[in-house]
Amino acid sequence: MKTKYASAFKAKVAIEAIKAEKTSSELATQYQVHPEQIRQWKGIASRGIED
Repeated sequence: MKTKYASAFKAKVAIEAIKAEKTSSELATQYQVHPEQIRQWKGIASRGIED
């Protein structure tokens, strides 16, 4: 089953990833999300494209 995340949650995690204070793996552990998902959200946020 695919998990749906709220846009606000995705934005929060993406901003944390863009800040680069923690690695994707560290953020994944903190937010219980797969590291690849965080990298995808970061890429989307960096390009300014909304899902």
